[in-house]
Amino acid sequence: MIGRLRGSIAGRMGVALGAQALIAAGLTAAALRWLASPALALALALLVCVPVLAWLAARATRPWRKTVAAVGGAIGGLRERDFSSSIAAPRIEELRALVEAYNGLGEMLRRERFDLYQRELLLDTVLQTTPHVLVLSDDRGRIVYGNIAARALLHGGRKLEGLELEELLRGQPPELRTAVAGAGDTLFTLGTGPDSEVYRFSRRTFLLNARPHQLCLLERLTRELTAQEIAVWKKVIRVIAHELNNSLAPISSLVHSGKLLARQAEPAVLGPQFERIFATIGDRTAHLAVFIDGYARFAKLPRPRPAPIAWSAFIAQLAATLEFRVAGALPERAGHFDAAQLEQVMINLVKNAAESGSDPGEITVSVRERAPGFQIEVADRGAGLTEAALRDALLPFFSTKPSGSGLGLTLCREIIEAHAGRLGIANRPGGGAVVSVYLP
Repeated sequence: MIGRLRGSIAGRMGVALGAQALIAAGLTAAALRWLASPALALALALLVCVPVLAWLAARATRPWRKTVAAVGGAIGGLRERDFSSSIAAPRIEELRALVEAYNGLGEMLRRERFDLYQRELLLDTVLQTTPHVLVLSDDRGRIVYGNIAARALLHGGRKLEGLELEELLRGQPPELRTAVAGAGDTLFTLGTGPDSEVYRFSRRTFLLNARPHQLCLLERLTRELTAQEIAVWKKVIRVIAHELNNSLAPISSLVHSGKLLARQAEPAVLGPQFERIFATIGDRTAHLAVFIDGYARFAKLPRPRPAPIAWSAFIAQLAATLEFRVAGALPERAGHFDAAQLEQVMINLVKNAAESGSDPGEITVSVRERAPGFQIEVADRGAGLTEAALRDALLPFFSTKPSGSGLGLTLCREIIEAHAGRLGIANRPGGGAVVSVYLP
């Protein structure tokens, strides 16, 4: 018990006060022997005891003051993110508990900082080696991070940090600028011919250090789309083989039955039986012809024959057969396109918008000038597109409809690209989808 009191602040202060009281009593008694006045003796004792009391108090509280100063300085280091300092444990019990608590906190922060550093190192390695283009910009549009793929695509391999994103995009292709300026995720193509590359652009906004930041992700899909196209063509071969077998098997069986009837049956009963056989053969043959014709039209799309067409007349002709609303004024300058083929594109797009679950009054068609051509947009407020549908929507024979052939959007893309234009699909903020068509 005595040892604990000596090692505590209360014990040290008690010893100091007790010693001071003894000294004061002794001085007062000695002064009374030499001085006749008790008040004068008490004053003399106090005059001697006050400095001694101050010295004893300073000596008794010195470990406490040193420890508090050390903890205060160490906490300042934590505020500056310096977790390397620790404090030697004092002999006083209360101070030792405080120092041990601080040292434990510092050790925990050091471990967490090391773990965080390792995770950041791993994350940076992954981001730097990924083939996807990653650009992180702050609320002022200044780039704070760009990986190796972003440097190679956007700045010739040079550093991106510190540059203005808007200024950097000025020297980029218009397809990329349009995708970045859009509100949602979108697909677009860079380049022409065999060197063209298909990209998907995504944007996400989040808070970093209490400030809004924007992450732009550009994913090259050419290799994936090629693999998807091969898989789709394999599926097409299976579908065509299935349809051919479904039609050829009954035709072959009916021809065999007809031969047997011709050999064995009486001439009087051949007429009705032959009519049924040949009617069935005709139906199966007609179904097969329609089925093959749908794929043949996609494979043998004629070259467009562009001609000057007034937009007001073209849209009015569409409005006579389809239900939609024209958004904005139509351009006065005439377009230059194959009216029959572009009409087929617009019919497919408006029908897709109607089948998306959108209210007919929410389906809009807009045409505006975008030098040196025109931008056409068909928008709806339907269910929108899933991630998989947005990725595969332009693939041949991909469809989200149970009875769909998967040729509608692919045929639209073929027609637009034959006009040297571009077709893109994106989800709209607030729900729905928008298909953008650019015609030069």
